[in-house]
Amino acid sequence: MIGTGGLLSRRPLRTRLALVTSAAVALVALGVLAAAYVVIRYELVRQLDLQLKQQAGLIAQQSRGGADSGVLYDQCAWRAAPACAQIVRADPAAAGQSGLVLPVTGASRRVAAGTLGAYYSDITHDGRPMRMLTTPLPGRAGRALQVAARSDTVGQSVEQAGLYLGAVGAGGVLLAAGLGYVASRTSLRPVTRLTSTAERIAATRDPAHRIEMPHYEARRQDEITRLATSFNIMLGELEEAVAAQRRLVADASHELRTPLTALRTNAELLARADRLTVAQRERASDALGRQLREVTGMVNDLIELARDEEPRPLVEQVRLDRLAERCVADARSHWPGTVFTADLDEATVAGVPARLARLLSNLLDNAAKFSPAGAVVEVRLTHADGALDLTVRDHGPGISAEDLPHVFDRFYRSRQARALPGSGLGLAMARQIARAHGAELTAEQAATGGALFRLSFPAG
Repeated sequence: MIGTGGLLSRRPLRTRLALVTSAAVALVALGVLAAAYVVIRYELVRQLDLQLKQQAGLIAQQSRGGADSGVLYDQCAWRAAPACAQIVRADPAAAGQSGLVLPVTGASRRVAAGTLGAYYSDITHDGRPMRMLTTPLPGRAGRALQVAARSDTVGQSVEQAGLYLGAVGAGGVLLAAGLGYVASRTSLRPVTRLTSTAERIAATRDPAHRIEMPHYEARRQDEITRLATSFNIMLGELEEAVAAQRRLVADASHELRTPLTALRTNAELLARADRLTVAQRERASDALGRQLREVTGMVNDLIELARDEEPRPLVEQVRLDRLAERCVADARSHWPGTVFTADLDEATVAGVPARLARLLSNLLDNAAKFSPAGAVVEVRLTHADGALDLTVRDHGPGISAEDLPHVFDRFYRSRQARALPGSGLGLAMARQIARAHGAELTAEQAATGGALFRLSFPAG
């Protein structure tokens, strides 16, 4: 047997929301109507009680000096009040206590005796419901006055009011259900579009789709609209990531095609080594080793670029000035024709030493590559307003305005760099390492010529 929860869980969200809203409104409406019914019934009975009390006062005044026992009015079938009235003695054996039309109980006798106060009661007379007041008769000891009137009019009025309230409640519940369904459809329309967009992307594997929102929905800025906006932003990021991945694959395949072709040519050439001279074999072997190193370096760079963040267990406090000094020393040995100078303030950052060293080495290699023989590469590490800046500046041709926006793109190489060794991945890797450490790497044209790369760590 399937429970109500199981049935609801299979319904669409807008249907469940409409049902829950309608149920809540129905409960509130039924509570209000029940309270209204009780109040109406109470007021009608109170009016009848007040009428009986007023009539009892009039009869008490009129009966002074008159009959002091027995039936005063015996028209219980009338709707007018009082339809029935009688005087009850404390002594049931007293004169006039036979043939009374209204029921007399022990409580009635105690009221006559003065030991009990006035009270109201519901009785039935000749099959008709009646309301009766039993009260002491003023100025006459040992006597009580009973006044009664038909109460079926009150019952009919209460019943009619209940029917009206029930009709109003049913209409209110139906109206609430309709409005709840319309409101749920309107409120969840962006979610419906989000679902259809997600299904379309899953079917087509194309993240270019977006959730279209009318202007009046976009202006609301509620939770649902913000969800749709965030989903569109996520799709934009996903589309950019997919496009970047495709570009990376295309660029990598293009860049690897030339060295792989050269590798195959040299391998095929060495396979016929018996036809080559010793000098030819040595040149082919050297070329093969150089191309293998080039392909290996490119593949390693691609693997490094595929890693988006640094492994947290390897992060430690790094003396950046000492790390930069060691990287400059290594650069001097790799580029003996270039002069490296270092002006380093003491500084400590959180990071992975090997990755930061790779970043600095890439910047230094790039600066040396574009510097003429004997030129100076300046490395500076300074504090400014709590932030930390490390700059690497060369005195080469600089970066043209055309190339400046693309210097950190993977496999991008300017016209003057195409004749130089390298794969075009060094600066892209350097920026990725910087961002993984919460820093930002930028490039600019130095004021007096050359290129300047700035690594900025935020104030910590």
